[in-house]
Amino acid sequence: MALRVPKAELPAEVVETMTERFGTVPEPLEVMSHNPKVAEDTFDWGQMVEGWSVADASLKSFAHMAVASLIGCSWCLDVSYFQALDQELDLAKASQVPRWRESKVFSPLERDVLEYAEAMTTTPPTVTDELVARLLAALGPAALVELTSVIGFANLSSRGNAALGITSQGYSSACEIPLASRPEAAKKGAASAGSAA
Repeated sequence: MALRVPKAELPAEVVETMTERFGTVPEPLEVMSHNPKVAEDTFDWGQMVEGWSVADASLKSFAHMAVASLIGCSWCLDVSYFQALDQELDLAKASQVPRWRESKVFSPLERDVLEYAEAMTTTPPTVTDELVARLLAALGPAALVELTSVIGFANLSSRGNAALGITSQGYSSACEIPLASRPEAAKKGAASAGSAA
């Protein structure tokens, strides 16, 4: 897929800062910079989301990756996996997020978080009282609210990137463990769930 909106020209200091941080300028920033206020606010919001610290970082990372995988945002999945490496999270688990239902590496709580991320992302959402009750008991209200907001932000960024044709920039190639692919049956189920809206 090609970018549906061309890249905007960025100031040299922005290019330098992003290249120092990521090795290259993230394409979402290049595309969104046609509207500098939207680009700046979205970037600032992402920074604020990264700064939240009540919920476990691994759970939030897995949730974001589950959203990206379900939506089909290869850029978000790619950069989230790279960030898991940068944050020294469990890469053996992170690599399996796209196929979490088949994988045996996740704890019951992690599986509930991944299910919650997908349930919030489907259209219409399929979150159940039972699932929320389990998460509330395990995490407490503050962490559950944070996790929910992280998943909401992941939906915003993943859906926007997918709509604009922004795809993987190869960040995850720095990870020793390859990122698993989403099972074909799950891809078809996600496509039909999204078209049911």
